Amino acid sequence: MTTIDRYILKEFAKTFCLVVVSLIALYLIVDFFERIRMFASNRASLSQICAYFIFSIPMILSQMLPIGVLLSSLITFGIFSKHSELTAMKANGISIYRAGAPVIVIAVIIALFSFFLNECITPLSNQKVKRIKHVEIQKRMHSGTFTQNQLWYRGKDAIYNFDVFDPAEWVVRGIRITYLDIHMRITKRIDARKALWINGAWIFYDVLITTFHQNGFPVVEKKVSLPVDLPEKPSDFMIVQKDTDEMGYGELKDYISKLQREGYDTTRYRADLHGKIAFPLVSVILGILGICFSSKTERNGGVASSMGIGIVIGLTYWIIFAFSISLGSSGALPPLLAAWTANIFLGFFAAVMFFRIRT
Repeated sequence: MTTIDRYILKEFAKTFCLVVVSLIALYLIVDFFERIRMFASNRASLSQICAYFIFSIPMILSQMLPIGVLLSSLITFGIFSKHSELTAMKANGISIYRAGAPVIVIAVIIALFSFFLNECITPLSNQKVKRIKHVEIQKRMHSGTFTQNQLWYRGKDAIYNFDVFDPAEWVVRGIRITYLDIHMRITKRIDARKALWINGAWIFYDVLITTFHQNGFPVVEKKVSLPVDLPEKPSDFMIVQKDTDEMGYGELKDYISKLQREGYDTTRYRADLHGKIAFPLVSVILGILGICFSSKTERNGGVASSMGIGIVIGLTYWIIFAFSISLGSSGALPPLLAAWTANIFLGFFAAVMFFRIRT
């Protein structure tokens, strides 16, 4: 590593740390004022509020890392341009490609770290945040668990086992409900292909009812549809059901494989699965874009203009990424294409700018 590499890395690292900390602080402040009514209405304690935001930091960090790379590269090279340091580098035979190499290497490392963060730490912290919000602050009962890619829930009158719960459509698939008496003996079991929440009631479809008698054989009955009086609402199951942001890439991949084996549609989950790889890698693309934009102006660069450019690029990426993922989740786009559309668009733009830089 040359002296110029160490200098560029030092300046970039200082800016990156400052930018990321500032972004996290800004996010926490905005989030606090958005949720202050929820905290006040549920009389949340100071320790609960602090725990909620502390465990939110890994998720915030994973979202802020790409924009942090973009803003840091813009600001760092913008300052180099303003102080004629890029001109001095060029006069000594150091091209902008060579000057930007250390930042690109760091961006790759940050992308790998972001993937590791989303795989090992963020899912656990998101689960903790969900529990603090629903159970500790809102005082809602937590009577279930998501284990071995299935949802188990202890109801007021029975034990429920679901394959899939879709909170967006309020649909439960692959249902097994076991009713027990006070002596923990099975009295009845209901199996159904799916259940819909319609007009405040559960309607089961393709139902198999097995009634167990203490002195006799079980009685089996089939029904095409059946209203079932369950005391639980969809919101009660949402506490237990894991969202995709509460699962790492490996766990979500296993969950998708399990659903596919059982014949369920996995389009929405596959779009999120590919997004778990596409999103961290955008840090490299944004790092290249930051170098390209800041090197366009030799003396007109500055922190203000760099921040403005960074915000516009960041918002553009977020809009395209969110929109394409939603299209992939609905099946309008193939899940793989949906997850990578924003990266392809921004990557092409970055490549064109990078190879048009005047070295």
